[in-house]
Amino acid sequence: MKFLSVYKQFLIFFIITILLSGCAQKRDYEYTGSKTQTGAIIGGILGALIGATTKGNSKAKRALIGGVIGAGVGGAIGYSIDEQAKEVAKELDTKVDNNSDAIKNEDNDLIVSNTDKYVKITLKESMVFATDSAYPTNEAAQRINKISKVLKNYPNTTVQVVGFTDNRGSYLYNLKLSEKRALNVGQVLYDSGIKNEVFSKGCSYEKPIVPNDSLENMALNRRVEIYLYQDINKIVDPCKKY
Repeated sequence: MKFLSVYKQFLIFFIITILLSGCAQKRDYEYTGSKTQTGAIIGGILGALIGATTKGNSKAKRALIGGVIGAGVGGAIGYSIDEQAKEVAKELDTKVDNNSDAIKNEDNDLIVSNTDKYVKITLKESMVFATDSAYPTNEAAQRINKISKVLKNYPNTTVQVVGFTDNRGSYLYNLKLSEKRALNVGQVLYDSGIKNEVFSKGCSYEKPIVPNDSLENMALNRRVEIYLYQDINKIVDPCKKY
């Protein structure tokens, strides 16, 4: 009977592995459902396994209790990212917009979006910097500090600030400019008193949103992106396309 119990545990573990693999493959192409739902499903399965193998009440009851607890824990994984995006958007007087064309809207000077790995706040250059300046304006600093209000509720979130330019001038010149702008925006966040780790990076004119073939498009490509990661192991290279 002991061997049978171990066999069942192994079988359930194998099924969970398949489910996790399937979810990961699914996300590479299309995401369906919220991160909260996915986390709750996985958590529920894990919780049921824990409950079923815990001494005490009947096996059915233990599995039910474990499933409920597991669903709550698993749901919190996705809940944190989803809710963090909503909180940031609310502070910035906007909504979460995961439409890839949102940045092309002239009425949007900032865009809040999220994936299953991070929350991203995209700030257009015209909103953050004065002409030929690498320092955020006072108005921009006030809006950036609103992000800090949310981060104070998430001290374990890792912050990555990234600068992008258009392709006028040399790669090295634009690299230094993008690094300086990212560093200065990151400094505003850090000086606000948050306890989060803050990193900055410049990408020069890599990963343009649109071709640099007009003044309007060049303006779109000049931007700062702020990434908020719940899991430091999921940090991506923001200069590369995926």
